[in-house]
Amino acid sequence: MPEHNVVRQSSRKHRIAVIDGPNMSSLGRRSKQVYGSIQSLEDLQTYVKEYAERLGAEVETFDSNHEGEILEYIHESGARVDGYIINPAGLTTKGEGVRHALEDTGRPVVEVHFANIQASAGSSRGLGGGRIASSFTHTATGMCMGLRQYSYAGALVALIHGLDDENFLAPGA
Repeated sequence: MPEHNVVRQSSRKHRIAVIDGPNMSSLGRRSKQVYGSIQSLEDLQTYVKEYAERLGAEVETFDSNHEGEILEYIHESGARVDGYIINPAGLTTKGEGVRHALEDTGRPVVEVHFANIQASAGSSRGLGGGRIASSFTHTATGMCMGLRQYSYAGALVALIHGLDDENFLAPGA
């Protein structure tokens, strides 16, 4: 990957947890139109870790097809990470337990999706069934979607800059 010259406000090495939910384990076998050419979840995780390292951050990844395992991970990681990036995938419309757990950490959360979940059916980056409403969006700090693996890159850049800005999450800022 090429080097990035991102100007940051801090030299702190933020620790970010990236969580991939149900069905992301089949990445590489899903619609190329929506999910692109990335071959596996492991390839995505390598991409995200390497990209974060060049931005001066550290990423730990977690994935599961089981909501309970994701909940346990959030409960045990909340004290050691500065923020979360989550692709709720198969939990997008019904993952209230996961959403609550993320909210309870008090950490910023960026929701990501390979597809544009708001696009109409048949659009180039939309889902085959059309728009879906995420249960995560209303409490997420932000969202990146429709950019395939680059949604994760955008989320990393935005979250790192946000964490560098001491007023970003401050009440009344």
